[in-house]
Amino acid sequence: MDAEESARFTDLPDGIERARVTELANRPDRARAGENAGLPAKEHLNVAAHGLRGLASLMVVGAHIIGGTARHIYQNDASYVEAVRHPWYLGTFGVELFFVISGFVILPSAIKYKPAEFALRRFLRIYPLFFVFSIIFIVANLTTNSYGSNNNITSIIAGLLFLNLFTGTEQLTPNAWSLTYEAMFYVLMCAVVHCAVRRRAWVLGSVAIASSLWFVFTFPIALYFLAGVAVRLLLPASRLDISVRRSFEIVLFAMMMILASRGHYEYKQSDFHNPIVIPLIIVTGSYFYFAVSSGSVTSVMMDNRVARYAGTVSYSLYLVHPYIYFVLRGIFVRNHWFTADAASSVGIFSVFVVILSIAVTHIVHITLERTPYQWAFRQRIYSKAPPSTEVDATVVKGERG
Repeated sequence: MDAEESARFTDLPDGIERARVTELANRPDRARAGENAGLPAKEHLNVAAHGLRGLASLMVVGAHIIGGTARHIYQNDASYVEAVRHPWYLGTFGVELFFVISGFVILPSAIKYKPAEFALRRFLRIYPLFFVFSIIFIVANLTTNSYGSNNNITSIIAGLLFLNLFTGTEQLTPNAWSLTYEAMFYVLMCAVVHCAVRRRAWVLGSVAIASSLWFVFTFPIALYFLAGVAVRLLLPASRLDISVRRSFEIVLFAMMMILASRGHYEYKQSDFHNPIVIPLIIVTGSYFYFAVSSGSVTSVMMDNRVARYAGTVSYSLYLVHPYIYFVLRGIFVRNHWFTADAASSVGIFSVFVVILSIAVTHIVHITLERTPYQWAFRQRIYSKAPPSTEVDATVVKGERG
């Protein structure tokens, strides 16, 4: 997920609430700070959204560790499988949380930049890291044939071009399935903003909106992106007292965690017969609304160096850790380090996976994630955090591109 960088509203009004988007685009604080600045002088990092990136990535890491060992190591240990079932479900929900964050931060970027620059920034933001790890997967898979269905030219080309959703093939490098949704969201968001809002080209705008609605209907997990977009559009409307907002935030966070831990969903049409799915999407969007508001409990909790670092490297960690997990799992299996004591064995295994993943992630983040973007645009990927979490939420943004 874009390390930086899914929820629900089933309708996109004509021009995605044109007046609200136009207001965002025309604010004085959206003026360029300089030729190479690429970011308004008053624009700051949203501490809560940034910290939640890191949390989402760590949730996925945890899901792979406990879920992977439950499926491949201790699959015959019924007590262990049952004990980790709900935490496993909760961990996989980190991907959906990533999607909400993407919807929140990408709308301002699509408004700020014209399509060519928007596309270039998005490309350099996610593709170099994705491409390198995809090549690693392709070479390793051709050598081992571990995933034989991916060893064909159609799967490889579709994966590298983010077209696997339409070819019925799998993505390549582990976790990259979510990047295909991200890429489609970028394309559709840019098309809607540029055609329907900026140019007011009714034919092209209608096509862009219709295509977006078709995509959401066909792949309902995209509703999480729309939840993030909705939060971005609605955020300044909050006039509640901070104590009331914080109370709502805490309750909604607890509800989101409980609902997310009840199961793992593919978000197919049939999943919406489950009474948990729709409330989960609504609760997630509602929690995020209060979380990214000024003075939120989440912003206070995330206003520290550890949370900021986790948010900064979250995309790299998201793609790096599956490889560390697989290698270490193989080493533990060959050396019989997974003993009958599942809790202790998995605990030790987790420590090794997390420490090594963070070490490799740091290097990968600098070389493959940060360097290409900063070389091209002469600026940081993320803007700096505001001097206080009480900063007006209407001027608090996310990543730069």
